[in-house]
Amino acid sequence: MHESIPGFAMPPEDEVRRVADAMRMLSDPTRVKILWALLQGESSVACLAELVGAAPTAVSQHLSKLRLSGLVENRREGTFVYYTVEDPAVRDVLQRMLGRSPATAG
Repeated sequence: MHESIPGFAMPPEDEVRRVADAMRMLSDPTRVKILWALLQGESSVACLAELVGAAPTAVSQHLSKLRLSGLVENRREGTFVYYTVEDPAVRDVLQRMLGRSPATAG
């Protein structure tokens, strides 16, 4: 049908699904705030809850979804869990959409 478009190729289905899943994760304002805060550096649930103005339990649930989607990762230090942004594309997307850079972006 689109043979007239030179070089046209649809991305593979698994890539399209991965991007759609990531975009779904960015559709929640609290998750956007959490990711923005994490772009400043590694943080704990309690600190993120304070920064985004949400209950720690809610932040924990959002972080779980973000971790499962591959957008953040965590590390345990004793009884504390610290989170960071896993996907470097998150910085680019949020900067473009919010029209600003996180403090650490310089």
